[in-house]
Formats: sequence, structure tokens, C-alpha cells
Amino acid sequence: MKLNEISDNAGARRERTRIGRGIGSGKGKTGGRGGKGQTARAGARIKGFEGGQMPLHRRLPKRGFNNIFALKLNVVNLDRIQAAIDRGAIDAREAVDVEALVRGRVLRRAKDGVRLLGRGEIKAPLQLVVHGASKSAIAAVERAGGTVKVLAPPAPSSPTHATGGDQGGAA
Repeated sequence: MKLNEISDNAGARRERTRIGRGIGSGKGKTGGRGGKGQTARAGARIKGFEGGQMPLHRRLPKRGFNNIFALKLNVVNLDRIQAAIDRGAIDAREAVDVEALVRGRVLRRAKDGVRLLGRGEIKAPLQLVVHGASKSAIAAVERAGGTVKVLAPPAPSSPTHATGGDQGGAA
């Protein structure tokens, strides 16, 4: 094979369509833009406009809300931590916190903290410092001889009425 024998695949190069060059080209007159008005102009269009009909985004009901106070936590399972210990990325003798997990490439970035979940098994006795942990994860770490320190305040338990104070009786 020689350089002058090399050719492109059939159909790989296509000439550009020359619009606005007469009725015979098929792209004459309006140049592929349809009729007149706002939609024929460059850059101007009402997105979602349905011709005076109530648009879809207003016909559908509103639902839910965005909690601006919610923490964005990384979720880590025990098997991922054990795999990092096995490959030597995490030292089991030191406290394992968010920074240690990022250094050990278990997590990409710290976000607001870590929530520990109980999938998998842990073999080494670890001192874990996390923002949240499931009961099964805490039990598994304690079975292996480790401890879990939860930084976030515990979630409120079942709602109970406050004791003491006036409950609205006549005095």
C-alpha cells in the first residue's frame, strides 16, 4: 500500500448543504427555517410555549421540597473499607475518618461527611469516626473489636410529649 492509494471510507466526507440557493436545491427560499416569525429568527424562541394553552410545567402539580439544611454525606459500606485495608491504602491502627478514606481512595472528596453502612464484613479492629452509621454497621465493627464514634447528633426518637409546663388548663 502506498500513500497515494489511501482513501477515506465511503460516505465519510460529505459536502455541506448550500442553503438558500433556489427552489431546485430543496433548501431554497426559507433555507430550512420554515415559515416567518419568531421561530425563523436566530436565538429567539419561547421555550415551553404551547400557543396560549397552559404549559405542561404549570399543568403538573408541585411536589416535594428541597431541604437546604440536609447534609450531603458519602455512603461507605464495610466491604469497601476492608478492601482498602487489604490493599494497604488505610492503616487499621489509626483512627479512620473522612480524610483517611479520601487518602485511601475509598472516597473522591469529603463532602459533608461519611455515613457507614453494614454491607460486607470487617476483620480488623478499627476506630471509625463518621457522621452517621447504621445499627448493623456499628454491630459489625464492634464484633471485630473496633469502635464507631458518630459525630452527628442522634436522630430524634419517637415523638414524646414534653413533661412539665402548663398543658392548657384553666388556672
